[in-house]
Parts: sequence; C-alpha cells; structure tokens
Amino acid sequence: MERLKYYLLSVVFISAAVFAQEQETEDVKTGHTNNNKFKQLYDEFSSPNMYRSASGAPGSAYYQQQADYKMDIVLDDKNARISGFETITYTNNSPDHLKYLWVQLDQNVRAKDSKSPLIEGSGLEPVMRPGEFTAKYMKAPLERGFNIQKVADANGKPLPHMINRTMMRVELPKPLKTGEKFSFSIKWWYNINDHVNEDGRSGYEYFPKDGNRAYVIAQFYPRMAVYNDVEGWQNSQFWGRDEFALPFGDYEVDITVPADHILDGTGRLINRKDVFSKTMMKRYEAAKKSYNKPVLIVTQEEAEAAEKGFSEKAKTWKLRAENVRDFGFATSRKFIWDMMAVKIGGKDVIAVSLYPKEGNPLWEEWSTKAVASTLESYSRMTFDYPYHKAISVHAKQQGMEYPMICWNYGRPKEDGTYSDRVKYGMMGVIIHEVGHNFFPMIVNSDERQWTWMDEGLNTFVQYVAEQDFGEKYPEALSPQHDAFPSDRGPAHLIVPYMGGNQDFIAPIMTKGLNTYQFGNNAYGKPATALNILRETVMGRDLFDYAFKEYSRRWMFKHPTPEDFFRTMEDASAFDLDWFWRGWFYTTDWVDIGIKDVKKFYVSSTPNRFVKDIIEKRGMKVEDLPPLVYMVEEGSEDFKEEMKTSTLLENSTPLKEYVMDNFTPEEQKNIKAPNFFYNITFEKPGGLVMPIIVEYTYADGTKKTETYPAQIWRKNDKEVTKAIASDKEIVNITLDPNLETADIDTNNNSWPKEVQPSDFDKFKNKVKG
Repeated sequence: MERLKYYLLSVVFISAAVFAQEQETEDVKTGHTNNNKFKQLYDEFSSPNMYRSASGAPGSAYYQQQADYKMDIVLDDKNARISGFETITYTNNSPDHLKYLWVQLDQNVRAKDSKSPLIEGSGLEPVMRPGEFTAKYMKAPLERGFNIQKVADANGKPLPHMINRTMMRVELPKPLKTGEKFSFSIKWWYNINDHVNEDGRSGYEYFPKDGNRAYVIAQFYPRMAVYNDVEGWQNSQFWGRDEFALPFGDYEVDITVPADHILDGTGRLINRKDVFSKTMMKRYEAAKKSYNKPVLIVTQEEAEAAEKGFSEKAKTWKLRAENVRDFGFATSRKFIWDMMAVKIGGKDVIAVSLYPKEGNPLWEEWSTKAVASTLESYSRMTFDYPYHKAISVHAKQQGMEYPMICWNYGRPKEDGTYSDRVKYGMMGVIIHEVGHNFFPMIVNSDERQWTWMDEGLNTFVQYVAEQDFGEKYPEALSPQHDAFPSDRGPAHLIVPYMGGNQDFIAPIMTKGLNTYQFGNNAYGKPATALNILRETVMGRDLFDYAFKEYSRRWMFKHPTPEDFFRTMEDASAFDLDWFWRGWFYTTDWVDIGIKDVKKFYVSSTPNRFVKDIIEKRGMKVEDLPPLVYMVEEGSEDFKEEMKTSTLLENSTPLKEYVMDNFTPEEQKNIKAPNFFYNITFEKPGGLVMPIIVEYTYADGTKKTETYPAQIWRKNDKEVTKAIASDKEIVNITLDPNLETADIDTNNNSWPKEVQPSDFDKFKNKVKG
C-alpha cells in the first residue's frame, strides 16, 4: 500500500510539473538559433587582443600616437580673420610603418564648395520671412574655410599634400617607422564666422551697440587625426554634427590680439606679468586664496570702459599645455573676468569665467560657482581633475567644450531680468560643458563614431552634478523647486522618446551623424540607461566603483564602447550583456504589467486539479497520502470559512507536520501565511528589466520587492510568482517610483486603475 501511495504521489507531482511547464512555454514547431535576451554579446563584440583585454582594460601592447604643436596665431579683429603658422611633431608609437599622415581641416565644413549642406533633404516652405528667404536663396556664399598657404618639412621643403574636403593627406618623404618622429609645418588663414548668424561651434558674436566682437575660437588650426588599433586612421569626414577624435600632445601657443583684449584658453599662461596690470595681478593672487566667492580680475566697469576704445597696438598671450587633446581660446575687450579657487584632491584648481556685461547679473553670480561645483562632483564620480584651471565663457547660443575651456549660453534680458528657464539652462549647460573635460577631453573616446560615449556618459554625470549643485546652493533654486530640475537623467523623462514612432528611432550604437532625434539618442537615452543601471539594477556602490574604474583605466587613453561595457562587468561581477543589448543595441522599450492575480487558501481536501488527474488514471483519491492542497478563491472547491479560519485549521496534514517536526519554541516563531497569491506579470515591451513591485496590505502597510531581470530568462512574455503572505494584499503596483522608463502604466496596478500614462499624456498633448 505504501508503495502504491508513493507511486500515486509521483503521478500527481509529475502531472503538476508538466502543467506548469505548459503554462510557461509555447509549443515549438521548428528549430531556432539562440535569440534569448540574456545571450552573451560575443557576436556583437570583437575578440579581445593584446591591445584591448577581455576585462575592458588596455592590453599589454596598447599604444597611442602623440602630436605636439607649436603655434603662432594672429587674430585680426578689424577684418575678423585669423592666421597661423604651426609646427606639428608627430610620434609614431604604433607597430605599423606610416606612408602618410591625415590632418583634419574642420573649417572647410563652411567652405564655398562644402558638401555638408547637400546631405540634408529640404523642401520649399509655403510661407517664409523675408530675411529667412533672402539668406536661404539670395545671398552669395561667404568666403569661409581654410586657406592652406604652405605645407613643409622641418627644413622648409614643401611636402606633397591632397585636400579632400575636411581632410588633408600629407605624404611623407619616407615611411615613418615605429618609435620615430616627424616634424612638419602648415601656414594657413581663414575668415572667422559669425557663430550667431552663420552657426558653428566657434566664431564671433558682433555687438552692434558698441561695435565690438567677442571671439570663442576652436577647431581653428589643422589638427592631427587619430591612428589606432581599432580602425587605423580615423579620417571620417566632418559633416558638421559629429565631433572629434584627436590624439594627445603638448602645446606651445602664442596668440597675438589687440592690446586691449582679455584672453584665456587651454594651458597655463606663462607671461602673466606681461599681459596683466598690477591691479589684475593683486586680484589674481587674492582669487587663488578665495574658495567661497569669485574674485573679479576685470570688473564690469572696467570692461565697459574698454568697449569704447579700439587699440591699434597688439599684445601676445603665451599659453602652454601638456597632455591635452585639443586647444581653444576666447578673447574680447568686452570681457569681465572672475576666478575662484576650488580644492580638488588636495590641490587647488582655479575656476574661471569670462563674460560680457550682457551676461550679468546672472553670470557674475553663478557661473564660476557652477564650474567649481562641477569639478567637485565629477572628481568624486571619476578621478581628481588633473588640470590647473577650468574656464566658462559666455557666448550666445553656444554650448561647446575643449580642454580647460568651454562656451555656454544663458543671457538675461537687457534690463537684467531672467526666467527660470534661462537660469537653469545656463547652470545646466555650464555643468555639462565643464563636465566634458572628463568625457571626452581626458577619457578620450571617439566622438565621431560613438557620440554617446562622450555625450551620454557626460549627461549621466551631469545629472548627478546638477543634484549636487542644488544641494550645495539651495539659494540658486526657485521657491517651487526643492531640487535642481534636471531635464535629462530620471527615467520617466525618456518615456515619450522610448515609446515613439519606431521609424524615427535608432539604436544608441549608431554613428551620431546617422541618428534620428540626436538629443534623445546621444544624450538622453544613454544617460537614462546609466541612471537606471546605477539606481535600480546594480545599486550605487557597485555602479560607482565600476564607473570610477573605467574612468581611471582610460584616463588620457582612447576607449571603445566595448572597453566600457567590459569594465563595468569586470569591476562589479554583474553580468550586464542583457542590459547593453537591450538599451544600446536595440530600440526596444520597457512595458511590464500585471496580467492576472489569483488568491488561494490551503486545504486538506483534494482540489479539482488532483481529482481530475486521479480520475483520468482510474485511481482513488483516498489512496493518496496526506497532502496540502491550494484552493483558488471562488473555485468550486472554495469555502467561505477558509477566509476566516487559520492556516493550520484549513490543512490537517500541515498541522500534523508542524506538530511532529517543530519544537514548541520553534512553533512560536513559525511563519503562518494565511494568504497565497499567484501573480502573473506580462511584458508587452521588448526590454527585459527588473520587476519592481509594491505590495499594499489590508492594514495599510507596504512592502517593495525587486525581482531581478533574470526572471525573464526562460519566458520573455510572462512569468508567474507565488506569494505567501501573513497579511492580505489589497493593492499591487509595478514601478511605483517610475524607475524603469515604463511607457505604459495602465497595466501597472491591481486592482486595475486606468490612468493615462506619461506617454499617453505626451501623445494627447501633441494632438492638442
């Protein structure tokens, strides 16, 4: 009899297992390859090698080239023209012999024969403003772009060269072998563009009231392209959007401007006493000791006086920089200049701002403080800022970065008043552009290929730095805000994009030039993904350690996306292939919902499920050994008294087991869940994510449980969890704090509460 009982018992359990499996899998008719969302990224990643290791760190044979520059620059303010003579010393650290060198000529994007305007589709607009019409169809092309006057070797002998739009190939007299250096010079000039009316990342703004210009000058000199182990020469054309890939080097730059100009730029000013007045020197010394309030080096009154005179004399500013990837400077007689010291890793760094009176009072109050706070936040998240200064320059309609210097928008009205939008926009862009010193000026990713590696990573840390800034300077916040109102980073802000028209969305892992919705693709989505990874998937401690490890591994080096992905896993013991694939390689979206909730009670009486199994096999229920049965509320086996009686009263076998196997002391501490639930979660969206569930109980208490993303590994459509509770569950809510960018929250609650999701609200707003 005992043997029969065990046989019958095994039949019941096997049948139950088969039933459960049938509930979780489809009937597969044909074979298939591995399309599991948790498949490793071996197909997408290149194989590790001696240059880049499997851990994500630089390999034993990692190398990078070096390009050192000596430049004499003259800025002609009257004619808005810049000319230069530069000597480049190029060091070949690669294992390859190079027959030629590639040089970037970014200013040619604005040349008369530039192809950049021709790659965008256009159509005739039915109505246009006269000024817009004449600018578009009637104005002759401006004289823009590089005029290359000479390319020569160290002895002055001309070097053969060929210009292909924004790239110039320089032929070498003989192949440049490993470890060898080659010096050559380029003489050039170009007419500076009006960046307000002609666009561009650099140029000048003209102020008609006083006849002055304010210059923010970058991409102004022929620059060496990168040669590396990933693709050889990175000589992709500059079409105007994708930014830059550049090698590191040392710079000696002498810049001659009108004598009444104020100038600052990349590098250390080595002739300060020659270009500063005695008063400026005293103020500068005071600024080096001021850690809480900026010190004015040039006051607004002094800048306004300088605006009225146009000196015929010239002054040369000498700047020197070591181990930087680029160079930029700003100059004008209109500039107000302030500085403040900030302590970074035990050393003093100078936070600097340059701005015309048009930027006040906003800039004098907040620019330099924003610079200093940014350096502190980014240094905490990555590595101590290694340079001696960071400069924020006020420039209309600008937001652009270079080593140690950046230009930023945010202009008050003429009466000095400004809106919250202008204030927060100015603070946010300063934090963002100063943050670019870390990504990509030091962690030197290839912006032209992978825009998200600098913009996305930087926007993520920007969000952290903005929150820090709001905490440090609560007086900078408007009364209605208790934190800095960041416009990128929090998960719910990316919902309209993630749930948008798939015809106009590209994966993050797309060359920036070829993406739709550039801001969302390169800035918003990767920043949000990393914020979710930090706050929801990994936790801050693990994420911050790994992110800092990546930043330090690749300081002053050239990382690829794979180096980042691999390092984040290597330093955290977190398998994230599913996350990288979903967020970075696809355009899938998050949508997780509650499909079904069933409530159960325990019983000693066989339920319909077991009875059916026994009857089908011609056996008897009474032949089964004592078992605990689950009875669904409302089923034919359900009895109303099950709701009011205790767990042990409902199930005699369970009561006997407890009494026989637990001591009296253990029985006092035993859990007694009287409520049992089968909760089925569904996933209409393609992205696998953790399931964050908030349970609300009848007594008003709440509990949040996070089921790891791996819960979807065997069924990508739905999964069921059995919940045993000592308290009755009256409400279930998914993602209560909107942490996962779920595009539809209508299926996130039980009992179902139909409310318009963030995405629905967005769609209705657009329709309206």
